[in-house]
Amino acid sequence: MSPATTSKSNGRYDAIVIGGGHNGLVTAAYLARAGKKVVVLERRPLVGGAAVTEEVVPGFKFSVFSYVVSLLRPEIIRDLDLPAHGLQILPLESTVTPLDNGDYLAGWSDADETRREIARHSPRDAEAASRFGHLMHHMAMAVKPILGMVPPDPASLAPSDLRGLLKLGGHFRSLGADRFHALYKLMTMSSADYLDEWYEFDPLKATKSASGIIGTFLGPRSPGSAYVLLHHYMGEIDGAFRAWGFQKGGTGAISESISRAAQSFGAEVRTDAAVARVLVRDGRATGVALANGDELSAPIVVSGLDPRRTFVDLIESKELPEDLVSSIANFRFRGSSGKVNLALDALPNFSFLKDNGGYRSPLMANALRGAVSISPSVQYLERAYDDAKYGEFSRNPYMDIVIPSMIDPGMAPPGKHVMSIFVQYAPYKLNGGWTDEKREAFGDAVIDTLERYAPNIRSIIRHRQVLTPADIERITGLSEGNIFQGELALHQLFFLRPAPAWAKYRTPVKGYWQCGAGTHPGGGIMGASGRLAALEILARGA
Repeated sequence: MSPATTSKSNGRYDAIVIGGGHNGLVTAAYLARAGKKVVVLERRPLVGGAAVTEEVVPGFKFSVFSYVVSLLRPEIIRDLDLPAHGLQILPLESTVTPLDNGDYLAGWSDADETRREIARHSPRDAEAASRFGHLMHHMAMAVKPILGMVPPDPASLAPSDLRGLLKLGGHFRSLGADRFHALYKLMTMSSADYLDEWYEFDPLKATKSASGIIGTFLGPRSPGSAYVLLHHYMGEIDGAFRAWGFQKGGTGAISESISRAAQSFGAEVRTDAAVARVLVRDGRATGVALANGDELSAPIVVSGLDPRRTFVDLIESKELPEDLVSSIANFRFRGSSGKVNLALDALPNFSFLKDNGGYRSPLMANALRGAVSISPSVQYLERAYDDAKYGEFSRNPYMDIVIPSMIDPGMAPPGKHVMSIFVQYAPYKLNGGWTDEKREAFGDAVIDTLERYAPNIRSIIRHRQVLTPADIERITGLSEGNIFQGELALHQLFFLRPAPAWAKYRTPVKGYWQCGAGTHPGGGIMGASGRLAALEILARGA
């Protein structure tokens, strides 16, 4: 837990940040670094939002919601000197997909090993993988500058917006025709259809297309899922794209490192400080009222909450134009992800690891220091989505499994382990609603699926924590449990996120700003929204 500062100022602040998620903390850190007197207000007893570490069972530490890191922007790590405040990202060694015939497909951090592994299943795909990886690297590089750009308003004639549009147009022209066409495909196609153009081995296509459905109410054949694939491909660690890691101590340690950085610049962080509403006078934000009745004053108020919380829960609709109220009412959240966290008495016996008692290859001895992807075929993923389309959780779900204690032994007692299972699909709007009985049935479906690949799993479970989108909403405040604060759909990206004319972190209320993942460039433990909001506030003032 990141402690609140012991001395609490009762005076006037330069800025108040609502929500101690990682974006709110990044905004506070940048504002404090610029000399602003800043306070962060977090309603929970610990900071981090969905990036938290909690000891759910004594001795077992869980990254309860978000569980891996890759998207955290290098400029934020550098500007805030996060390693000095505890940031330590450990690499994930691999991704292994168990196959229904008892075999497996593995991807390793070593490109040559991965190519040899793919060639074992399809020599043609092994050749295609090199070209695909090269193209996706260029696509990630093409999109990278946009992650650091305040979205220009194409309907505005303001000089800053015109300059932004010219800069954006120049950037796209610089890509050349081939890369621009490839980017266009990625922005509009389904992940499975896009991958069909490259590969023939179905489990390979399924595992890659799974990156296009994470956190979305889309199937692998749904248009737009290819962009979500690219969004996850943009992750980098130490300059290596498509590299994923695990923060030592869990994802909560990332939030704590940002919190410590903010406090080192003079920011104040208060926990157990729920905000009831934003105070507005004559069209200008003047501060906030807390749930306990206290009021704090500041000419700048920044919401790190999602668009529904920011524009509906914290402020009266009379303060907003009707078109914005309508846009937020139509903003799509549609939470579709669940999480199952397990405390284990031993390691699971994955049947794909060993053959006749020994590891199938020397590399497989390290396989559990990476991820296990339950994505044996595109059809499997699409059928999991079919359940969700009709208001049910997936009986045979897609699962992304990590055993954090294999990467960081401090996450569990000696000889014990923790397992993190990210699950698609668990629709927020479940038929009949989420009840305790349905939550447990969902957890059973996850364990039933896992048991097919790790037959001993039931006998080693000490404790399980099952989280539905309704639980995620209740605990973190994320509307409908959407882990990205809103779907990464084409009509909710860039200058349309969260609404036309209000994608530049401002709101119609003077002095009231947005910095959450519901703004450009979106979700994941990225911090880019928080950084861009802070830079815009410092450039434009209240």
